[in-house]
Amino acid sequence: MTSPLEELLPGTQRALLYRVARAQAEGRAPSLVAAVGRGGRAVWSGSRSCVDGHAPDAGTQYRIGSITKPFTAVLVLRLRDEGLLDLDDPLEKHLPGTGVGDVTIAQLLGHNAGLAAESPAPWWERTPGTLRPTLADVLGEQPVLHAAGRRHHYSNPGYTLLGSLIEAVRGASWDEVLRREILEPLAMNRTSAQPVAPHAGGWAVHPWADVMLPEPSMDLGLMAPAGQLWSTVADLCRFGHFLAEGDDRVLSAESVREMRRPSGPPEAGDWDAAYGLGVQVVRRGGRTLVGHGGSLPGFVAGLWVSVEEDVTAVAFANCTSGANTAALGAAMVGIVAEAEPRIPEPWRPLPEFDPAMLELTGPWYWGTGSVAVTLAADRGLELRPLRGAGRGSRFVAQQDGSWKGVDGYYAGETLRVVRRADGSVDHLDLGSFVFTREPYETGADVPGGVDAEGWRGLEA
Repeated sequence: MTSPLEELLPGTQRALLYRVARAQAEGRAPSLVAAVGRGGRAVWSGSRSCVDGHAPDAGTQYRIGSITKPFTAVLVLRLRDEGLLDLDDPLEKHLPGTGVGDVTIAQLLGHNAGLAAESPAPWWERTPGTLRPTLADVLGEQPVLHAAGRRHHYSNPGYTLLGSLIEAVRGASWDEVLRREILEPLAMNRTSAQPVAPHAGGWAVHPWADVMLPEPSMDLGLMAPAGQLWSTVADLCRFGHFLAEGDDRVLSAESVREMRRPSGPPEAGDWDAAYGLGVQVVRRGGRTLVGHGGSLPGFVAGLWVSVEEDVTAVAFANCTSGANTAALGAAMVGIVAEAEPRIPEPWRPLPEFDPAMLELTGPWYWGTGSVAVTLAADRGLELRPLRGAGRGSRFVAQQDGSWKGVDGYYAGETLRVVRRADGSVDHLDLGSFVFTREPYETGADVPGGVDAEGWRGLEA
């Protein structure tokens, strides 16, 4: 029932198996398989089945539905990183004639383009893609429902457009590009556009009776980039690690971090969930998880990653509804993160640094607020509040001697070192905010000046 892997403690494995067994029983799934990954590989897997002796293992394929979308997004980000397009480009610049107006590639990636959620009837998930041979068939007569960029509205046809964009720029089919640029480099040998044995069959379970009906499995055609893929829990453990760390053979760590940042406002009332560029971002149990859920008739799937804890959890079931694989995955992350927290890497000195940068480190003051500037391992700077919550960011050096914020409150803002005539540092200028070595330092170029009488107590 479980893989005899030594990385997780017996008590943790028992807790994971309990959650898998409970999810299969309560969700009335013909079969359910799950795995936990750390360091890019599965360190535990478990499964349950309604047929004794036929439980799936970590190498059994299931259909993963919309977990296909992060793969499509990675391919688009690769095109951007190669300079072949910009995320702010209108789609029509590279794929003319779609009829979706000025929607941008970034808006399509983040489901902020205002496109319809589904293609016109008949139900695209349960009918062959040959019924929709052109983009016009996928989009229908009214493809745009909302003003672009104003709200999050999940759109499967939007990812069809992104798949067609990839094909137009690369000059090859979406699945061929996917295999060559993601699956082969990451050694995801059991992930494919069509099922490869051993694989599960899809079932519908009657909502009010313990009986089943087989579900058809369709080739989605042009809709494939939105939900076509089949995979295994072992393969998705590798992909989950990639979503946390990146891989220069596929996509840099910085571009993967960009994928994980929310791309627009969440739905009203759902402040614990957002959407990045091809990935969902949620708060569960006090931790941030990135990944995606997936479903197609006969299958449900969930992939969640805690970047901070280096835990990936994957769960598949072969039923149309009932088994909550997304909730199961989030619960599995929590079990491992709490029972076996990530052991920190040893502290090590920087391999090299510029001694001149030391004069920028230490405490600084914006008015009376205190911050600390430290050297980062990537030859950058970090600015963090010294007391409580506050504004902070990482900064990278620019050719003109300034620093540019890459995350947090000051993302995109410019930090400049302002020097006196003798070359010593007078203050730091960060988007017009003046940071001095002392609170309202006398003689420093503080806007509004500093009272000549200086600090004082309560006068009698």
